[in-house]
Amino acid sequence: MKFLLKPVWTLVLLAMMATSAKAQDTLRVTLKEAIQIALSENPTIKVADQEIQLKKEANREVLYGLLPEASLVGSFNHTIEKQTMAMMGQTFKVGSLNSINGGVSISLPVFVPALYQSMKLTKTDVQLALEKARSSRLDMVNQVTKAFYQLLLAQDSYLVLQKSYKQSEDNFNVVNAKFQQGSVSEYDKISADVQMRSLKPTLVSAGNGVNLAMLQLKVLLGMESDMPVAVVGNLKDYEMAMFTRQAQPQAKDIVGGNTTLRQLDLNYDMLQKNLKLKYTNFMPTLALSFQYMYTTLGNDWKIKNYEWNPYSTLGLSLSIPLFKGGNFSQVKQAKLQLKQLDQTRINTERQLKMQAQSYLNNMSASTEQVVSNKEAVLQAEKGRTIAEKRYEVGRGTILELNSSEVALTQAKLTYNQSIYDYLVAKADLDLVMGVEDVIMIKEEKK
Repeated sequence: MKFLLKPVWTLVLLAMMATSAKAQDTLRVTLKEAIQIALSENPTIKVADQEIQLKKEANREVLYGLLPEASLVGSFNHTIEKQTMAMMGQTFKVGSLNSINGGVSISLPVFVPALYQSMKLTKTDVQLALEKARSSRLDMVNQVTKAFYQLLLAQDSYLVLQKSYKQSEDNFNVVNAKFQQGSVSEYDKISADVQMRSLKPTLVSAGNGVNLAMLQLKVLLGMESDMPVAVVGNLKDYEMAMFTRQAQPQAKDIVGGNTTLRQLDLNYDMLQKNLKLKYTNFMPTLALSFQYMYTTLGNDWKIKNYEWNPYSTLGLSLSIPLFKGGNFSQVKQAKLQLKQLDQTRINTERQLKMQAQSYLNNMSASTEQVVSNKEAVLQAEKGRTIAEKRYEVGRGTILELNSSEVALTQAKLTYNQSIYDYLVAKADLDLVMGVEDVIMIKEEKK
């Protein structure tokens, strides 16, 4: 898979980051680096890789069924009561007190249809495990990407609120100075004070949101919570890419890369092979066997004095099934499972196309909102400047100044939110489409 890290690159990347962390005390990561760390360090990915190895071992186990089996065999029989035979009016005991057999037995499958079908079935099972691992990686990329964007949104929102609080604090200081000079009323001072204090809880909450988003990202990256980490960039870095991106794919294009559909196709293939495996219950089997044995008989317990005699056999065993009612039921069940899975795939494909179209619509709407919200920010900044000047010259009121500051803060938050909505919809679309190449919308600069 194209987005998997090679081991050497992983070591180099981690070494560079360790050096950077040591030098700066904080590990600064871009989105691309965060994804690479998660794909190499997250326990979920490691479990998926181990599942692949487990399936490969199961495949080898079936292959070993083609090899001959050799074993040491032995038996000891002690006769409690010898058989009695009657002949010509006389009876006599026959048989030996003890009989001992021991030697080597070798068996080799010559024609076993069930084994051949099992080999094909396990190969498909390995492919399914690989696809599930790919699904885990795509899901991890999606989670890390959205967690990274969530952290950027939280940080940008915190900066907006921080600047707004600082501006409100400056406004209060100006108004308070004027109040001390008697040039403004106490109402203006109270309004400015209320405006400043009302922003404090929101600012604290935004700070907690940044910490929570950072912890969530660290968990996905497989890092300890106390490790200092900082992300590079902000949401505004992705604005231009929203308008310069290539033509968006159509919802019908998801069929080729979606991991859910691929898994359903592999499951369908496995059910078909399983059906063929059920048919092998009606086929004959042939096996070759060889034995080299030593045997001895004796009527006392002086086993060391027994005379041992070797013998060997070579044979073929053929088994032809004639009738077993359960075999017909198993075939019908396998056919019904194929029909069920076929209908499930049709329904799943329709739902995925609907999701893809929804994400495309959200991206288009977010693009339009960014244009409008950016203009709203410019107008709000202009409005605040005018309100500030009007208040300085005594032509405006404190309510106008406060309202302009609230409008500017809201406009900036909405602008950041619209960019975030686009990026999240793009990440979800990539997941549905099964995009393996993790391409940055814009390469961040440290």
